Amino acid sequence: MDAEELLHTWLAGSTLRPSTQAEYLRELAGPKGFLTWCRQQHPPIDALTARPVDIAAWSAANFLHPYLKGLAFTPDTLADLAEQHPDTARSHDRRITALTMYYKAAKDRGIITLPPSLQALRSGVTRPAGAKNKLDRMERAVLFTVIGGWGPDCSRHWRRDRLAVYLLLEGLRPAEVIRIDTRHLYPQPDGTWEIRAPDEHEVLGPPFTLEPLTSAALRAYLDVRPEPADPAAHTLLLNAMRQPLQSRWPNKLVGDMIATEPLLATREPTVTADTIAHTGFWDTPDSK
Repeated sequence: MDAEELLHTWLAGSTLRPSTQAEYLRELAGPKGFLTWCRQQHPPIDALTARPVDIAAWSAANFLHPYLKGLAFTPDTLADLAEQHPDTARSHDRRITALTMYYKAAKDRGIITLPPSLQALRSGVTRPAGAKNKLDRMERAVLFTVIGGWGPDCSRHWRRDRLAVYLLLEGLRPAEVIRIDTRHLYPQPDGTWEIRAPDEHEVLGPPFTLEPLTSAALRAYLDVRPEPADPAAHTLLLNAMRQPLQSRWPNKLVGDMIATEPLLATREPTVTADTIAHTGFWDTPDSK
């Protein structure tokens, strides 16, 4: 099955809304679509084995060129895009979601072994003003399924990723999640953990006990957490270089995770880290 045939087969058998199918078909196979761009390269690129650098080149050439202003396609320029042109950034992130779902379909059908990791290509744009704050009951249930299915075939750091999303469900804001300090983690006799989380001003909040799922995720991550590159650093969640994570990382992670489930991937407004932080574990979410 070639790249074009996979696209049509996947869309025809998906649970995506017809309007979303039409959008993804345009984004991937239209005049500016990724599959079209791959065929036009010299030599042509096989879209099924394309690398993140190829996807970045396609996006920059066809959509982001006026906004990059000659700058390289990097996480820093994507962060600037999210700040200065949030609508453009959201459109870009939707394209990355479409490609993430496309490559997941290829993996599910045995066409590729491992889909490319596209998290670094997301802008991490925040929730638009006035957007619905919480997931509804069904969306939250689907989110738990997504977290449970996020394993080593999805990310080298899947234990860290799971923990981060559970911490969001605890009600911690994205900036608080990435600032949690290992010195303020307190194991309890019943196997749970108590923590104190710092806000954006580095002020410690009151102690609270993590939910059992979060406590289990924390124990699993601590078993594999690397030593930080800077021995004086005590940040809990670390990146691949053993350094603290950047502020936009939670939204990049959430974007990659929800792209594995059409119900969440196509939700409007987009599910962000802030959406999850407003949802919570067990309370019944409001519809607005």
